Amino acid sequence: MSASNTAGTAILGAGIFAKEAHLPALQILGPLAPKLRAVYSRSEKSARELAAQATTLLNTTPDVYFDGNPSSNLDALLARSDISSVIIVLPITQQPSIILKALAAGKHVLSEKPVAPDVASGAKLIAQYEAQHKPKGLVWRVAENFEVEPGFIAAGRAIAAGKIGKVAFFSSRTVNFFDKDSKWYKTPWRTIPDYQGGFLLDGGVHSAAALRVILQSAMTHLSGFASLNKKWLAPHDTINTIIKNADGSHGIFELSFAAPSPSRSDAGRGIVVTGTDGWLEVQQTLARDLIHNVEKPIFRVTIKSATRDAHGILGPEKEEVIDEPIRGVELEQASFFAALDGKDDGVGSPLGALKDVALIEAALTSGGELIDLEKLISQS
Repeated sequence: MSASNTAGTAILGAGIFAKEAHLPALQILGPLAPKLRAVYSRSEKSARELAAQATTLLNTTPDVYFDGNPSSNLDALLARSDISSVIIVLPITQQPSIILKALAAGKHVLSEKPVAPDVASGAKLIAQYEAQHKPKGLVWRVAENFEVEPGFIAAGRAIAAGKIGKVAFFSSRTVNFFDKDSKWYKTPWRTIPDYQGGFLLDGGVHSAAALRVILQSAMTHLSGFASLNKKWLAPHDTINTIIKNADGSHGIFELSFAAPSPSRSDAGRGIVVTGTDGWLEVQQTLARDLIHNVEKPIFRVTIKSATRDAHGILGPEKEEVIDEPIRGVELEQASFFAALDGKDDGVGSPLGALKDVALIEAALTSGGELIDLEKLISQS
């Protein structure tokens, strides 16, 4: 490991995703990741819980930082010279100020999606980074795990290789069932969100990122409607939109957290892209891990390519199935740490993440009017 990341890293935030995703990802990466030297949370209790889990998974005991004590607060953590990077996993509206605080302290930053609560604040944040911190060699990436999921990347490569011809139209449908017992709903900042869209923003940027990776043409225009069907999921829980791309293709983007029962979540779920010479589908499903003999979630890409003879007559359909394990958090971390060594693969671009927020924001505010997504970003 080079000198750029031997100094160590820290996790800021001790919620569900820090515990269930980022810590296990660091465990998988092993020596490819810097040592976890510290954890921070607003409360001492949650910080110590995360540190205890880190001790178990990583065989190292990070120092604990929390609010209320000047010697062990966030400022004290950021002042440490043996920490060169931070992974920020905090509530959506708190992240922008902490990102800037960490950058000002000279730390490289990997911050959880979304890049910001709205397009305007996201654009301002990116401008500040580009002007003040990027010239100093500091790296800031947004942790959007769907951007690096091998299943979505495989689908994008199939389209780029012409396996379904020119993209004609597409659909992305995700309908989730949530009740008040959900561990995600019980998170206080999600129960009463102080940002647009509620779960639609928090979870919806994943669906937007998946389309951004799979489709070879930028999404440029959107028209749609948003609604609230379960009052406790305010301000909105459902969006239905039509999207147009730069290459003339168009599609449907449906996202809801208002399924009346769990069975509705399985109906028509996934991404389907139809081309002039075939189509492909990406679905999340389960496959048996033969080594550990357990069922594990995967993304399955099914590619159906039309074949034609020399006279253009349609022949047998060719099918290709690609199963890819779900490992986006591990891969986004690996990409970030590699970028600290000067090996930047472009993953986690804040501008790419801003495009995901723009799609959700446009869907929430369209009210049936056509919104220019590129103008929404450029004028913010």
